Amino acid sequence: MDFELISFKLCPFVQRAAIILLFKKIPFRTSYIDLANPPDWFRAISPFGKVPVLRLDETTVLFESSVINEYLDEVTPGRLLPEDPLERARARSWIEFTSACLWHCRDFSLAADAEALDREVAQLETKLDRLEAVKAPGRFFLGEDFSLVDGAAAPLFVRLAYFQSHFPVMDEARFPALTAWSGTLRDLPAVTQSVIPDFADQMDALMRRRKGHLAALLGGGGEGPASIY
Repeated sequence: MDFELISFKLCPFVQRAAIILLFKKIPFRTSYIDLANPPDWFRAISPFGKVPVLRLDETTVLFESSVINEYLDEVTPGRLLPEDPLERARARSWIEFTSACLWHCRDFSLAADAEALDREVAQLETKLDRLEAVKAPGRFFLGEDFSLVDGAAAPLFVRLAYFQSHFPVMDEARFPALTAWSGTLRDLPAVTQSVIPDFADQMDALMRRRKGHLAALLGGGGEGPASIY
């Protein structure tokens, strides 16, 4: 198999797919596109005009990160979802929940002022309270074994670590289980290798392009279109 992962450099949903590809040691290559001006060939293969898209061959593609990751899990050894149907369904539910959490990271960058940013943080942390309450004992979300839930959540924690350098979010005293889980995930080779080398600089540039409150905190202006991510 010669998989091609089509990506925008800062997309957390692409990072989800990259993490599973790396964790399961599946050979792949990454092709980057500009979502503000995507090439015609990408428009032709991506029904929603979004990344990630996983190209399996010249005629076969998959889209949506959760679908891509379940496919990768099913065609390679070592299942990353529970065998029990109910527990597997519950895991899928929490994968979707982490997607809702991730969109707050976009909204942080769009907040017009400090009050708007505080509201976004409060809304995210209400969701994080739920994750804190249901996380199983152990290193990972379901216990001691890495799962697709962990692969889905890792990009969230990578971004929260970035935002933490600019404003308070996910206080350790309030979220001890999530703090430990975040550290475990961010130290995994599959996660560290899925992050572009200049991630912080690219995030800074994206914040400036969006011209919200965070752009003012960072200082400097920016030009060019802001990605939906």
